[in-house]
Amino acid sequence: MKPSDLPLDRLGPLPLDQDGTPVFAEPWQASAFALTLRLHELGAFTWAEWADSLGAELSSQRADCGPNDGSVYYERWLAALQTLLARKGIVAADELLQMRDAWAEAYAHTPHGQPVKLRA
Repeated sequence: MKPSDLPLDRLGPLPLDQDGTPVFAEPWQASAFALTLRLHELGAFTWAEWADSLGAELSSQRADCGPNDGSVYYERWLAALQTLLARKGIVAADELLQMRDAWAEAYAHTPHGQPVKLRA
């Protein structure tokens, strides 16, 4: 698959600052980005493996993919990371689901404006 084959135009634009530099619309997007970079630095996967995983996620995206604010791109980014980590046996798919559910539960019970914290 070539980069030109990816349906990036259907994902909406990435948020840009006043100079046209991509920024993150939400803190979790920056966290997902940083986590991906760090895992690569630690040797968890190669850039080729990452590119294949992200490319597969992006190419599977439907045309009616939601808001046009760039968030869908990072949702696909996160899905690609989760898929890659599970495929490589770094984390089990059921552990990812449990962690997602724990974060959703913590978020639902955190007062507005307060940091979301997982319970031990």
